[in-house]
Amino acid sequence: MSGPCWTGWHWLVLAGLLEIGFATALKLEQTRPQFLYLFLICAYFSFDFLARALKTIPLGTAYAIWTGIGSVGAVAVGSLMFGESLSLLRLALLGVLVAALIGLKLSSGSKDAQA
Repeated sequence: MSGPCWTGWHWLVLAGLLEIGFATALKLEQTRPQFLYLFLICAYFSFDFLARALKTIPLGTAYAIWTGIGSVGAVAVGSLMFGESLSLLRLALLGVLVAALIGLKLSSGSKDAQA
């Protein structure tokens, strides 16, 4: 999975998706201890893929986008799986977060910013 078409941005998105996985597993582990294993697997690979992304993406940009993907995803999972509320204000603020993440991507000085 590390051919020439895999850029730092691909690794970063995958790391962010796995962050959603480990946050969800951590929530599920509160009542079902077997989810600890899923948490550990997702956390390990999320950090590994984040480290790969950091080879070409500046630290501040990568970290903000990684946590942003996790934040937006955790809110979505919380709402869909756990019945957490979504107010109009919360949705608007998530929209601002997504816009900021897109802005960071577009203004990044990464080695593979064109990807």
